[in-house]
Amino acid sequence: MPNNIKTMLSILTLIVGAIVYFFERQAGNDHLAWVVAGLAVFMVLAIWMFPETGKKNGSKS
Repeated sequence: MPNNIKTMLSILTLIVGAIVYFFERQAGNDHLAWVVAGLAVFMVLAIWMFPETGKKNGSKS
């Protein structure tokens, strides 16, 4: 995946995570808000750390 797409996807993920975190804190679900924040950060890190799967150059299929 190209870096510009990863960057936009990361920004969008962090924005949505922040919005959900804010609404969960307002609703009084502090623990769930922290889970949402941690999950959003983990998803962004996973996008950048783990490579995409794909075909190997020598595969016949």
